[in-house]
Amino acid sequence: MGRFFRNIAGSIADYIRETDKLLLFLCVGASLYGCALVYSATNYMGSARQFIVQLVSVGIGVLAAIFVSLCDTNTLAKLTPGYIVATVVLLAVTAVFGYAPPGTENKAWLELPFGMSLQPSELIKVFLTITFAKHVSVIDQKDINRPLNVLLLCLHGLAPAAAVMVLQKDLGTAVVLGCIFLAMLFAAGIKARYFVLGGSALVLAAPVIWFFGLSEYQRERFAIILNLESDPQGLGYQQLQGLRALGSGGLTGYGFLKGPKVQSNGIPKAYNDFIFTVAGEELGLIGCLLIIAVLLALIFRILWVGAKSRDRMGTIMCAGIFGMFLAQTVINLGMCLALLPVIGVTLPFFSAGGTSLVCLYLGVGVVLSVYKSRTKRTMYIGE
Repeated sequence: MGRFFRNIAGSIADYIRETDKLLLFLCVGASLYGCALVYSATNYMGSARQFIVQLVSVGIGVLAAIFVSLCDTNTLAKLTPGYIVATVVLLAVTAVFGYAPPGTENKAWLELPFGMSLQPSELIKVFLTITFAKHVSVIDQKDINRPLNVLLLCLHGLAPAAAVMVLQKDLGTAVVLGCIFLAMLFAAGIKARYFVLGGSALVLAAPVIWFFGLSEYQRERFAIILNLESDPQGLGYQQLQGLRALGSGGLTGYGFLKGPKVQSNGIPKAYNDFIFTVAGEELGLIGCLLIIAVLLALIFRILWVGAKSRDRMGTIMCAGIFGMFLAQTVINLGMCLALLPVIGVTLPFFSAGGTSLVCLYLGVGVVLSVYKSRTKRTMYIGE
C-alpha cells in the first residue's frame, strides 16, 4: 500500500514538473478573479447560485484540462472522425431542441435538468482546432498552397461557422470560429495572396451578408453603435450603462460589492458579457488593467507554446486556441467599450457560464498537451 501511494505521489510530482505551471497559474488566477466579479455582479439577487456554478465549473475545467493534457497530441488527433460526428450531432440537436434565452435570438442553448443549460457551440470551437490541425498535418508542407488544398482547408474551417450562423443565428460564435480558422490558416503557412483574395471576396459579399445573412435585430445591433443615444432605453441601454459604470469607477473604483449600478442591476446581464464593466465600476482602472494584463499574458503564453512545439500539428493547435482567446477578448472588450456591437461573446475566464468556462479549459488542456510533448519522458494516455 505504501508503494502504491509513493507511485501516485511520484506521478503527480512528474506531472507538476513537466506541465506548463505558468499557463495553469494564469488560467486559475483569471478564473478566481472572474468568480469574485460574478459574485459581486449577482449579489443583488440575494442568491449565490451563479457564483457556486462558476466556482464548480472552474474545478471541473481544471480537471478537464489536466485529463486532456495527459493525452498525446497524436492521440487527440486520432479522434478527429469522432469530433466531426459530434459537431454534426450537436448542431442538429441544437437546431431541433435548442432555445434562445430572453433578450437574444441565438438558438444556441440546450436545457438540462435542475435548471442548468448547455451551449454546444463552445465545444465546437475546440473540435475545430483539433480537426483542422489534423487536416493540415496530413498535407505535405510543400503542397500546402496548392489551390485545391487551400479550398479544402477553407471548407473545413468555414463550414462550422456557417452552420452555427444559419442554424443557431449565433453571430458571436460564428465570428470567433472564423477567427480560429484564420489563425490556424496563417500558422499553416498559407500565402498572403489567399488572405487578400479572401478579404476581397468578403468585401464584395458584404452587402449580401448584410441584407440576407443577418437578421433585422442583428443589423440594428450594428447600427446602434453609431449613435447609442438614439435608443437609450432600448438597444443602446446596456452599452450606455456599461460605459457610465466604467467611467464612474475612476482609478480605484467604488470598492468590491459597492458599485451603484452593479449592485442595483443597472447593467443588464453584467455578470455575463459585461463583466468587464463590473471591474471598472468597483475596482476602477486598476481592476480593468489587471484583467487585460492577465489575459494578454495568457494569450502570449499560448502563442509561445505553439512556437516552441516540436511538431507542426501542435503549432496549429496552439494557433487555434490562441485565435479563440484573442478573438473573444478583443470582441468582448470592444462590446463593453461600445466600439463593437453586442454579439454575445464572453470574456475568457471572467464571464459567467459553465459551458464556456469548461470548454476554455479543454482548449488550455490541448495547449498543455503540446507543451508536454516537448519531452519524450512523459507518458500519455493512449501510448
